Amino acid sequence: MDNCTGNLLATAILLSAIIFYRKLICCKLLSSYTTPRLPLGTLGWPFLGETLDFISCAYSDRPETFMDKRRLIYGKVFKSHIFGNPTIVSTDAEVSRSILQSDAKTFVPSYPRSLTELMGKSSVLLISGNLQRRIHGLIGAFCKSSHLKAQITCDMQKYVQESMKSWSEDHPVYIQDQAKNIAFQVLVKALISLDPGQDMEFLKKQFQEFIAGLMSLPINVPGSRLYRSLQARKKMVNLIHRIIQDKRSSLDSSFPKDIAEIWLSDASQQLTDDVISDNIIDLMIPGEDSVPVLMTLAIKYLSDCPTALQQLTEENLRLKRIKENLEEPLCWRDYLSLPFTQNVITETLRMGNIIIGVMRKATKDVEIKGHFIPKGWCVFTYFRSIHLDEDAYDSPYQFNPWRWQERDTSSSSFTPFGGGQRLCPGLDLARLEASIFLHHFVTQFRWAAEEDCIINFPTVRMKKRMPVWVKRRRDNSCSKPKH
Repeated sequence: MDNCTGNLLATAILLSAIIFYRKLICCKLLSSYTTPRLPLGTLGWPFLGETLDFISCAYSDRPETFMDKRRLIYGKVFKSHIFGNPTIVSTDAEVSRSILQSDAKTFVPSYPRSLTELMGKSSVLLISGNLQRRIHGLIGAFCKSSHLKAQITCDMQKYVQESMKSWSEDHPVYIQDQAKNIAFQVLVKALISLDPGQDMEFLKKQFQEFIAGLMSLPINVPGSRLYRSLQARKKMVNLIHRIIQDKRSSLDSSFPKDIAEIWLSDASQQLTDDVISDNIIDLMIPGEDSVPVLMTLAIKYLSDCPTALQQLTEENLRLKRIKENLEEPLCWRDYLSLPFTQNVITETLRMGNIIIGVMRKATKDVEIKGHFIPKGWCVFTYFRSIHLDEDAYDSPYQFNPWRWQERDTSSSSFTPFGGGQRLCPGLDLARLEASIFLHHFVTQFRWAAEEDCIINFPTVRMKKRMPVWVKRRRDNSCSKPKH
């Protein structure tokens, strides 16, 4: 009897142990499904992380190789450690779009220290919340206005014609320099109504000194790159403060003629002179960097693709003849009405990747499409890998404007201007300026480009500034000159 009782007791204990173990295993399995896990990846070396490897690849002609190596091993979303921060890198179109569309309660801007010091505390690129939405909204509304587009068109035509009149057939024209000079003057006019002259030249000189430090080492001592850039910024702020004070004394709020006056007319009292100055300087960056690089890269890609160049030239010559026969000047709608020209600009944006990506910091634990991003970690949405992804684009390294005859630019795999609440408000103006430049260039000149290559870091630019030899058109043929 005791034997039987003992056997029953042992069996009961064994069964209880089996049931407990099975429950424990089930709980662990369930936990593995319900508890978020960091994406796969490596944090690299202590302190340095993988920053040196990232920068090394960034200086090559294929900067996306840093991402490509890790995508093959870990997938399109992976963890890394770059620029001093543990980072989740997204090269997935849908994940990146979700991040861009998230509000400030989930992600806030995160940039290298040198950039944040130079931008100023009130920069729309760095702030979040009501003030960011107010500044961004006022810029966006003004940039979409027909009044500004008409003004940009008039100023672009004026500065383009003045520039092109001085071009000689006896020595090369450096497209990158010409485009920067034109775009900067047009943008500064739209920002603060400053015409060419002594103040414009001073501003241009100081701005070039300022922008050189955006990706410098965060060492602010006399003589350092960051120190020199900060000193240039102070000089620009002083000039802009003077212009703002002059505007305040003679402001006609019923008809603001530039972005500074739009902000000065705002009734919220949030936009102080310091806030306006910070953001005027930030908005000059597209005039020195993004827009002129877009124009330059378009010429580069067209020079390498004669078929696209011929079709774009024919389209623009046809528009020019129509307007001449009607004895009408070209307006902004005319420039944006040319479908193939817009396809060329779109393809240039896709391949050029003037903005390589966006960095944010998580304000709380976030899970996006199964990928866990811990509070305090940075997230880097890397547009270049998305725009050159074979899953999204056939032959992604081939310049093919015709692909956009059937594709939608609102696709999640095309984000050259960012997205969400921080979508670049000047995207339509960038297209307009590039369209005007291309129209006048191809209808007035034939050209032969010298060999040049694209530098991708710290900003996108042409190594030799895109030298071309031009011949003025004396007929309507699309042939290319020999040099």
